Amino acid sequence: MLSDWYSFSHVVHGLLFYAALWLLMRRWSVQMRFLVALLIESAWEVIENTPFVIDRYRETTAALGYTGDSVINSLSDILMMVVGFLAARRLPVWASVALVLALEIVPLFVIRDNLTLNVWTLLAPNDAVQAWQAGG
Repeated sequence: MLSDWYSFSHVVHGLLFYAALWLLMRRWSVQMRFLVALLIESAWEVIENTPFVIDRYRETTAALGYTGDSVINSLSDILMMVVGFLAARRLPVWASVALVLALEIVPLFVIRDNLTLNVWTLLAPNDAVQAWQAGG
């Protein structure tokens, strides 16, 4: 699939990478910070498709039937991060914050998942969150 509901979380990655890299590497050019963000996102796309992470997603997150991303979906996810990074570069801070909130809140109510819940359940599984995501 070229895109899915999780594509929004990759836009959020770009917005967050821009902010974090601006804070941590302010003296670096925006091009260098962009390359670092691109490297991080690309590395995540590789790691996300390892058997360890795929199994972890199946065990602890709402993605019970997850089998990994296709190459086209991984490339699309990287492109979505680029969109987020470039948007953060152009938008005022308040608009970037509003965009992150919207991109987290809408999927939360539509598919009962978002980047925040995904990371939370991946790192620290919670039975109550998993039950809510399953519709219970």
